[in-house]
Amino acid sequence: MTDFRSAPSIGERIQAARKARGMSARELAEAIDGSPTQATIENIETGRKVSIDVVQLLNIAMATRVPLSFFLAPLARSEGPLDLPGLSTQFETLTVGEFESWLTAAPDGLYHPASVEERNAISELQALRELRSRLSEVRRLDVALSLQRDIPNGLDDALSTVNEEKLQRAQREADRLRAYLRSAGWGL
Repeated sequence: MTDFRSAPSIGERIQAARKARGMSARELAEAIDGSPTQATIENIETGRKVSIDVVQLLNIAMATRVPLSFFLAPLARSEGPLDLPGLSTQFETLTVGEFESWLTAAPDGLYHPASVEERNAISELQALRELRSRLSEVRRLDVALSLQRDIPNGLDDALSTVNEEKLQRAQREADRLRAYLRSAGWGL
């Protein structure tokens, strides 16, 4: 069976992922309420249909539980060329790895921004991801401290102090990231 991470076309990657999930084309179409239809899925997989609507591709990715990047490029061949038909000539110089870095706005990826605006956009997306992580950490520490307070005879005061300091640091970092993103025009 072909591996969807290295199959040489988007249709073959979709077909390999579908089969890896034990789904027929009909079952995939049913899982996504017919957008795309079974016939369209089959035509994409066999290469009779070379372009695919973004919504259809997102539906297929969600139904197969495969990240979108895996369908857009053969990620297991990161040094190879892109194989998506119809891309502009600007993509010709990108390897699969560079494309994936560009697509995901990875700050330390293989792709290097071509302009200050592009670099700033990647930095802002990284700050947004980091903010989500910090807010999750704040919630986790807040719950931990709450549970510590509810334990009869309490836990070691030193542990509570450490968690309280971690919570304050995480909150300060979240506040710093919010301020940065607001200054960049994000409506948080």
